[in-house]
Amino acid sequence: MSTPNFQFDIGLDLFPLLAATLAAVGCGLLGNFLVLRKLSLMGDAISHSVLPGLVIAFLIASTRSPLVMFLGAAIAGVTTVLLVELVKKYARVEPGAAMGVVFSALFALGVLLIERAAVRHIDLDADCVLHGQLETLVWYGAPKGLGELFHPSNLSEIPRQIYVLLGMVVTAFFFVGLFFKELRIAAFDPALSTTQGFNATLLHYLLMIFVAAATVASFEAVGSILVIAMLICPAATARLMTDRLLTQIVWSVLVALLCGIGGYIAATAVPAMFGKDAVNAAGSMSVVAGGILTIAIIGAPKHGLVTRLSHSKKLVRKISIDDVLAALYRAEEAGQTVTTYSLKQALVGRAVDPAITTAIRDNMVERDQYGLNLTPTGRVSASEIVRKHRLWEHYLVENAGFAPDHVHDTAEQLEHLKTQPPAGPTTDPHGKSIP
Repeated sequence: MSTPNFQFDIGLDLFPLLAATLAAVGCGLLGNFLVLRKLSLMGDAISHSVLPGLVIAFLIASTRSPLVMFLGAAIAGVTTVLLVELVKKYARVEPGAAMGVVFSALFALGVLLIERAAVRHIDLDADCVLHGQLETLVWYGAPKGLGELFHPSNLSEIPRQIYVLLGMVVTAFFFVGLFFKELRIAAFDPALSTTQGFNATLLHYLLMIFVAAATVASFEAVGSILVIAMLICPAATARLMTDRLLTQIVWSVLVALLCGIGGYIAATAVPAMFGKDAVNAAGSMSVVAGGILTIAIIGAPKHGLVTRLSHSKKLVRKISIDDVLAALYRAEEAGQTVTTYSLKQALVGRAVDPAITTAIRDNMVERDQYGLNLTPTGRVSASEIVRKHRLWEHYLVENAGFAPDHVHDTAEQLEHLKTQPPAGPTTDPHGKSIP
């Protein structure tokens, strides 16, 4: 088995790597606002449904000029948004279903139009749209060293796709920077955005136009598969890492860079490990994006699966300890002796043994020959828990209209909330004293 060996070649790799990375960054940046507004499928819808717009523009103008393609894509993108809204409103279906119906129909129309274009011997095919043509960005006669790249004679060799993608990225950053405040408010509360003078509907359509522009700018070089992955995966990964929008945007750009560069290298290096030829670079980048998202889902420090499971385990342990302390407090009030066995009978479903062990270790409970007792420290903690429980019972009866014999279970859940209730009544609905 051979070892992975990626040797960067300016002529073969520079422009494909640059095109893929620019496409990933531009789509990753705009994808943040799709993810925040729960419109991730809209990116998929637009990336599919702009196809008929591209083909119609090409059939009319007989050119793949960026301006012509952009106009066709922009019209198709806005049409997609309008059709989705109409289907949601009049068919009364949920947004995901509306998007699925619209983009499936428009994408099928685009494929049919491509077949029609093929009959007319026009240079447009589905493979270009789906997978891109990174391999066509080879630089024949490339300089041997990176230091010669910016020589005027070499700058003229840069492919049109690179300029288009660079223009898309710069414009996307300018759009997000200029309307950052408005986009942030509209993403979390469109109604508030409108009341403050920012038309949320207009911002929505502007965002969709930029998504359509990013899609058409990326189609020729990287294809729709990578566009869909980059509109969703970097932003979704970043969303798992932080709750701050600006930090999320930075994370999404970094993830997009990693997907572009790492995926391109992996397209050559990983197959080489098994003695195989390089695979499609756009597909490899999409796989890397999915892999990074999977890692974030599992191990993100804030919202990852491991973190959430750890927090859930700690919460269950704390609730069990609180219930043990509260049970011992009530037993003291009634002058009863509590044993481990009686606690297990009273607290079915709770991890009683680990809770008692932890409470004894933390000097909140002590064990003697008769059973379990609260220490002074444990009694303070237990009184706080019982106080919140009985205050919640009082509130549920007096303010929420519950019957006194129907509030215990609800109050038992609410007592674990981190609250600091103010001074209130002295007795609960059952006549018991509130600590």
